[in-house]
Amino acid sequence: QVQLVESGGGSVQPGGSLRLSCAASGLTFSRYTMNWYRQAPGKERELVAGITIDERNTNYADSVKGRFTISRDNDKNTVYLQMNSLKPEDTAVYYCNAVHRIFRHDYWGQGTQVTVSS
Repeated sequence: QVQLVESGGGSVQPGGSLRLSCAASGLTFSRYTMNWYRQAPGKERELVAGITIDERNTNYADSVKGRFTISRDNDKNTVYLQMNSLKPEDTAVYYCNAVHRIFRHDYWGQGTQVTVSS
């Protein structure tokens, strides 16, 4: 059974930092591109960041470039999202997503809440 379990969310003041983690199990992690998405209330889910299997390529939403960093540890089956200089508009539920590099089927985590407020 595939599981993606996010952790690290919480409440932080503007300008603060959080580090999200997503631990994967039940799949061959090194065959999956990993992504972070987020969904704010009343808005559609959007792609925040993605990272390829070999970590050579990453992509970011324009709104988080220069502030967020995605990384992965294939030995620990874990993907991370370091979020710095957080803004109130970063408030959302953040979801981990795994996409098979060939067959393109994917899996989702249950989400973790990030709230940025003074």
